Amino acid sequence: MKKTLILALTATGLTLGGAAVAQDRPERGADMTRADAEQRAATRFARMDVNSDGVIDAADREARARARFDRADTNGDGMLTFEESQAAREARQEMRQERRAERGGEGRRGHRMGRRGGMRGAMMAQADTDNDGSISQAEFTTAALSRFERADANNDGTVTAEERREQRQERRAQRRNRG
Repeated sequence: MKKTLILALTATGLTLGGAAVAQDRPERGADMTRADAEQRAATRFARMDVNSDGVIDAADREARARARFDRADTNGDGMLTFEESQAAREARQEMRQERRAERGGEGRRGHRMGRRGGMRGAMMAQADTDNDGSISQAEFTTAALSRFERADANNDGTVTAEERREQRQERRAQRRNRG
């Protein structure tokens, strides 16, 4: 029972985390400058640094997980009932539907984001350049700007929708080749 509950909470966290990441994305098709990327990284870092200690670490992840649990535990008894779990699930579904409506019913982008927790984990691990288990704002920003520079194929300081599309195709090809 405990394992099932923990797995359900983890899945909830990945879905809600994906929704937060999706909200940071530029408007579909909009160009992004290096300054935009840097500002977006600062905003995301501030949101992820829950305890405002200047690093993203296990304490921040635990605080986010506890907050998700507390939102789902509507009666505050420290335990999730089936009904509370279902209500949290329905609330997530409603949020997804609202986001799709705001985007004009575009595809399943939000759904895919929720399933990419592994990729986010790998990106966070790459950002931890000194391998101390925490990510400073400088490490986070450096990693974000590195991704921006890889996407900026013509090095003009702006990533266009076409450049993002090309980068996505390259990543997919690399994943297929790795098998």
